[in-house]
Amino acid sequence: MEQLTSSYLTRAEIWLFVTTLAYFMMNGAQLFETVVIVPKWTASPPESLAMFSGKYGLDFKLFWIITHSLHEITFLLALIYCWKIDPVRNWLLILLVLHIAVRVWTLAYFAPNIIDFQKIAQSGTFDNDLLSRTKLWQTLNYLRVGIFIALSFGLIPLCINVMNLRSN
Repeated sequence: MEQLTSSYLTRAEIWLFVTTLAYFMMNGAQLFETVVIVPKWTASPPESLAMFSGKYGLDFKLFWIITHSLHEITFLLALIYCWKIDPVRNWLLILLVLHIAVRVWTLAYFAPNIIDFQKIAQSGTFDNDLLSRTKLWQTLNYLRVGIFIALSFGLIPLCINVMNLRSN
């Protein structure tokens, strides 16, 4: 590891802290949605899907696009500013790959299904396996949120590592 300046370490520490904070804030929103909102719309479909219908129906798409985009920008900035710190960079790369894998899963499974559930709420037409589909979505969402939380906790030792480098 090359000689790191105090200003470099300060920027690395700031961006690592910002992305950790962004991840935890995103986790808070995910936990709220998972604990409060998801049980309501999965309770008894198709009736419970009414939360998604009408002019004022719930639609979190824009919120999640903005939230994930901002977090991922801060994650990339943390990676850029920690690039010269080998162990931190390597762990950030691992966490980023795992994060991207969960995001791909989200875009491949969760997003299309929630869009389908919203369409069912609007149209009123549904198939016989709707209850099992919503329950599977809910169960897999617990796993997905748990993974996101675990990944965010993986950033904490990296923050401590950079703080220790700066204090030495």
